[in-house]
Amino acid sequence: MIDTDAADRLADLAARYWRFWCYESPLTAVLAGEPTPDTVLFRESPADHDRRGVTARSLLAELGAIDPGVLGPRDRATHRLLHHELEGIRSLHEVGAHRRPSLFPTGPSMLVSFFANSTSVEDAEAAERYVERLASVPAYLGGLRESLQAGHDEGFRYPRVVLERASGTTRAAIAGPVETLPWMAPFSRSPAAGSGALLVHAERAAALIRHDVVPAFEAFAGFLEGQLADGARETVACTDAPAGREHYRALLRDFTTTDLEPEAIHELGLAEVARLETEIASAAAEAGFAGDLAAYRKHLSGGSFVAASKEALREHVESLCKRIDGKVPFYFARVPRITYGVELMPEAVAERMPPAYAQPNPADRSAPGIFWITSLPDRCPTYTHLPVALHEAWPGHLMHIALMQEADDLPSFRRHGAVRYPVCIEGWAIYCEGLGVDMGLYETPHQHYGRLEMEIWRALRLVVDTGMHWLGWSRERAVDTLASRMAMPRLTIEAEVDRYISWPGQALVYQIGHLEFRRLQRRSMAQLGDRFSYRAFHEVLLGAGPVSLPVLREVVDGWLDRQVRRTESGSSHANA
Repeated sequence: MIDTDAADRLADLAARYWRFWCYESPLTAVLAGEPTPDTVLFRESPADHDRRGVTARSLLAELGAIDPGVLGPRDRATHRLLHHELEGIRSLHEVGAHRRPSLFPTGPSMLVSFFANSTSVEDAEAAERYVERLASVPAYLGGLRESLQAGHDEGFRYPRVVLERASGTTRAAIAGPVETLPWMAPFSRSPAAGSGALLVHAERAAALIRHDVVPAFEAFAGFLEGQLADGARETVACTDAPAGREHYRALLRDFTTTDLEPEAIHELGLAEVARLETEIASAAAEAGFAGDLAAYRKHLSGGSFVAASKEALREHVESLCKRIDGKVPFYFARVPRITYGVELMPEAVAERMPPAYAQPNPADRSAPGIFWITSLPDRCPTYTHLPVALHEAWPGHLMHIALMQEADDLPSFRRHGAVRYPVCIEGWAIYCEGLGVDMGLYETPHQHYGRLEMEIWRALRLVVDTGMHWLGWSRERAVDTLASRMAMPRLTIEAEVDRYISWPGQALVYQIGHLEFRRLQRRSMAQLGDRFSYRAFHEVLLGAGPVSLPVLREVVDGWLDRQVRRTESGSSHANA
């Protein structure tokens, strides 16, 4: 029996939590299309985080008074997800994670660029609001510096390589004339560009960027290179710091939504690497390199698998995306009401970034999603283009998140919570790389190898992240471990390892999430047999929204039970 009073109290708590989160993370509200007068984009000072910790504890106490056993299936999922998010805020605050935040690759310059790239200024009112929000960037950097300084004062020291990467990325983001910086892009791409009303605000924005935003980022880079670099360490483990092991464990629980211990994750990674090496050897044999994987990798590293130019790279990726899109309706019952585009990263930024990433569309569909691809062709060999496109665009990130935003039946914090469940988001995207096999998209041994190399890359992350942060591996050992098993350029591998050093635990979500999606697919196929439908199965997965792995498992188990009962009921009627 469902308790409606408990359901109402949960709905009220979920709504209050969403309002709380929109205040604490205003960019979340902006991207969700929530009406908000807030002109602040980020709140990152120590006082901000202390306030969040207090509120999370209070909301957790309220949630604990609601018995999930008297709720319906969807509300039980909401209860579990609220608990996960509030407990994550509490536990990460307790270990001082805000005083040692990741600075690369998702540092402040990338986050502010993400805001600009997601913003549309169709009229003077929108332009004025954009400029006001841009004006809050120096204060945001000031609050972040306070948190970083507090961590430094308590004895936390960043690895030197992290500070070098972070300062380099920051300086690259502000290099060049103001007109070419990403923060001016909303004006240049506006349908009303050049009109008198927008021109005034564009001039205000240019002056603000020149006199306030750029100097604030220059000062932030100087802070990373100077004050914060005082005593920077040569070791790379986040556990080589005060409360480091507690910090890493809290990050693992938050990122993976599981209770897996670092040692278990390391062993899982080793087992996955062994499995994938066997499959890779088969792909090499199919390509004519039986028993000589090293020669095949050398062959792939040659210039014939590198696009002739960045423009050629983008054109090839765009054509693949169009081909993929034509297959999507056969495997998915719904597609989003928004489209996406493919864009090249600026070269100065691409040097320090992964080969590709997705920027979801704003929830109000005022701008398209963007599939950002590197402008350095050797960083993304052509044999990886297909799995990269499946991962970042449709049916991967850009389609997944766009459909979540359209799920009006979910509480707001669930509809717009993709960033808080990377194990679900990234696991789905790798699942989509493999789905390309079922869709008949992989046509050559090289493309199959590209998919397998992408997957072994994610499996190796389980090994090297725990290796560095828990088992004491050096940066060199992590780089060598990847380089010995992949044809990827060494500079790309080094940038990846530096990302794992700077962002402990995040790299684990990809394969852990992927393995769960594949397990659920195999289970559904085995249980339903000829009645299995990709369209129905994917509707269940996508309809869940961004969720933890335990909740995803419950959603699919409930769907399978209903399918089995329906079949048994039909058989009984037929026999009668």
